[in-house]
Amino acid sequence: MWLYKDKQINELTDMPEHSFGFIYEVTHLPTGRKYLGKKQLISVTTKALGKKELAQIVDKRASKKKKVTKESDWKTYYGSHPEIKQLIKEQKQSEFSREILIFTPNKKLHTYYENKFLFINVLIEPDSNYIIDSIEGIYVRIDFL
Repeated sequence: MWLYKDKQINELTDMPEHSFGFIYEVTHLPTGRKYLGKKQLISVTTKALGKKELAQIVDKRASKKKKVTKESDWKTYYGSHPEIKQLIKEQKQSEFSREILIFTPNKKLHTYYENKFLFINVLIEPDSNYIIDSIEGIYVRIDFL
């Protein structure tokens, strides 16, 4: 379950209209350690056309690929840190709380707000309980449990 300002967020309709994604904080309850990240709500991928679709193409110069848009895995997502992923694989989801800090309206602000929260919460606070491997490719520290 995701929380935003003490309200449960279970579906896309629970979010502000035109949300691109959100910045989140996941807390490992037994240790108090936190992870901060960003998550897109919609996934866009490029897939090759199938045999039937290829057979319908008249112009042979036309693209042989199509864009596929679908809802991301945000409902079951806990973060990308390897140790968090391992705990989730061990079925320890109940040891985590998940909070949405801010909804983002587009890709640029999505990255901007993640970096803003990381710089303020992780780098400026030397005794913070955050785990983070890198910010914009610059490695900062590696520790979790």
